[in-house]
Amino acid sequence: MGLDKLDYAIIAVYLAGITLFGLRFRKKQRSLRDYFLAGRDIPWWAIALSIVAAETSTLTIISIPGLAYDTNFTFLQVVMGYVVGRIVISFVLLPHYFRGDLYTAYELIERRFGRNLRSLTAGLFLLTRAAAEGVRVYAVSIVVSIALGTGEVASIAIITALTLVYTFEGGLAAVIWTDVVQTVIYVGGTLVGVATLVHLVPGGWGAIHSAAAAAGKLQLLNFSTSPWIPYTFWSGVIGGAFLTTASHGTDQLIVQRLLAARGQKQSVTALLSSGLAILFQFALFLTVGIMLWAYYRVPSATFGRADRIYPTFIVSRLPHGISGLLIAAILAAAMSNLSAALNSLSSSSILDFYARVRPQADEKTKMRLSRLATLCWALVLFALAVIALHKVGRVVEVGLQIASVAYGALLGVFLLGVLTRKANQRGAMVGMAFGFALELYLWLGTHIPWTWWVMLGTAVTFTVGYLASSVLSPTTRS
Repeated sequence: MGLDKLDYAIIAVYLAGITLFGLRFRKKQRSLRDYFLAGRDIPWWAIALSIVAAETSTLTIISIPGLAYDTNFTFLQVVMGYVVGRIVISFVLLPHYFRGDLYTAYELIERRFGRNLRSLTAGLFLLTRAAAEGVRVYAVSIVVSIALGTGEVASIAIITALTLVYTFEGGLAAVIWTDVVQTVIYVGGTLVGVATLVHLVPGGWGAIHSAAAAAGKLQLLNFSTSPWIPYTFWSGVIGGAFLTTASHGTDQLIVQRLLAARGQKQSVTALLSSGLAILFQFALFLTVGIMLWAYYRVPSATFGRADRIYPTFIVSRLPHGISGLLIAAILAAAMSNLSAALNSLSSSSILDFYARVRPQADEKTKMRLSRLATLCWALVLFALAVIALHKVGRVVEVGLQIASVAYGALLGVFLLGVLTRKANQRGAMVGMAFGFALELYLWLGTHIPWTWWVMLGTAVTFTVGYLASSVLSPTTRS
């Protein structure tokens, strides 16, 4: 059917409304504490929803249904690991973050090891976060080009520009509170999509369930011990736990939100409750994929790639109004993830690098440069997304792979810092080099599933770093 004027109106109202809502917070940004930590006055439930939104991008909403269309529910085993990882962070890392007045995750590394390792870990975050985010921003073009008929580059530019406006002006407060609104929109929109699919498939939910069960698409657990299968109970729970411990415990994108809480207890509550929300959310997206399979019953190659199935269904099969709502919901996820990336990349650039080189700079100068850094990172992500147009396959897995390449080395260093007294800066840097090299090899030179990369990288970084610290004398902290 395509979209009509009602759908375009809904999308336009959403884009204008969320941008104006985000701009409401610009007058409250008087200091770096306001701009990057929202004055440390955000309630736990808002942080929880913001965490969920930050780890949910367009690629999650369109690629997870595509994954379920081709396979089954076994990806949910990885999400079970996401919950386990949050528990580990609550006991192992969060107590250290709330000892002192930290702004970034990498300040903890400097406090434990020294300035050089802080620069290395922050630099690795900037590099890999930007690369992974470029793939996520690219995923926006798949939806917008199908829905609006605009070119892919123009689609990326529109969303990047609108997100930049309120992130540039409103800082983390605007990011978190727009995240709350956007989470409600995209989850609500997805539930509308599920209800619509139930009505469109002859026989309703009963027919969908019977067909999916007969085809083995309702399989949730796979207890195979083969290391070559990406989604088993073992690779999911263990690999997912390591991935989340790294992504939510060492990545500024999430740590920044945890530091914005009113205290450690509220931060823990936000983190754990976000785990339950993310489990529900991924189950919902996988269910959409199974329902789409029951509706179409054709190979995913018919659509070009599996990532195009859900947006194609929205545009071509849903009633007008609902189509516009669901496209707006997908754009909501895109903008919430992008705004989170821009603010975290900016905060690390200014606080982990500039503020250390120019400690005498006044607050007004730092605020001006923080906004400039946000603009610069928006241009970088736009460029990376354009490059990704021609370089990626199934976007959700590519995005997770890029992030996983660095997470093992980062988590290994953080664990060396909080679990040992013997480790020193030189040893930790050697361990980090070995861990990162291993993960690059796993990515480029093997067929080992990405679900194991973070665990293997963490183990090598921690072990080599600990042993190297015994041989190398510690450097003097500067």
